[in-house]
Amino acid sequence: MMMASQQRAEHTRRRLLQAAATEIAAFGYDGSSLQRICKAAGVTMGALTFHFPTKRDLAHAILADGSARTREAVSRVAAPTRPEGSEPALPRIVRITLTLGELLASEATVRASARLSRERTMGPEDWRDSWLPCVRRLIDQARDGHEFAPGVSSDTVVTLTRHLVSGLEESVLPDCSTAPVDALADVWDLVLAGLAGRHSTFSPGT
Repeated sequence: MMMASQQRAEHTRRRLLQAAATEIAAFGYDGSSLQRICKAAGVTMGALTFHFPTKRDLAHAILADGSARTREAVSRVAAPTRPEGSEPALPRIVRITLTLGELLASEATVRASARLSRERTMGPEDWRDSWLPCVRRLIDQARDGHEFAPGVSSDTVVTLTRHLVSGLEESVLPDCSTAPVDALADVWDLVLAGLAGRHSTFSPGT
């Protein structure tokens, strides 16, 4: 009986998280409505405040969930498929950005986390901390492995990657449209020639 009650409570919590994430992704923190969240989740205001006493507590939970999902997916994509040192880092950086686009399009808590971070709602907490450190490490590996053309700095590639992901966020928020992952792959195809100093092609499946 206790286990069934706990399962129902967890199910309610997940419904609230998803409803709130969808609401915040669409309207932002200030524009979101707790009443609309409750209606979408099919729960009472009392149930919401039981799980999340304040709106800020709810936003914290969304950011934690979205960041955890992002971190897990990025770690999986960043892992080398061949022995360490034998696989270039640059294609993995590209795959990470495409993965972020897919997450933004498909996961409400990821979209809401990105919007909360863009609005600086949660102060120093930032969704980008769930993927940018991994990208920085791979960029350093690419630099050390001489994957960049002469004159291309790590900072330049970090800035480029941040701008590309920011563009993905803007394409999805606030109307939650599909992120243009295919278009991003085409952009990378053009950019890689300049970064690597040679003609380079990339597709999501490589």
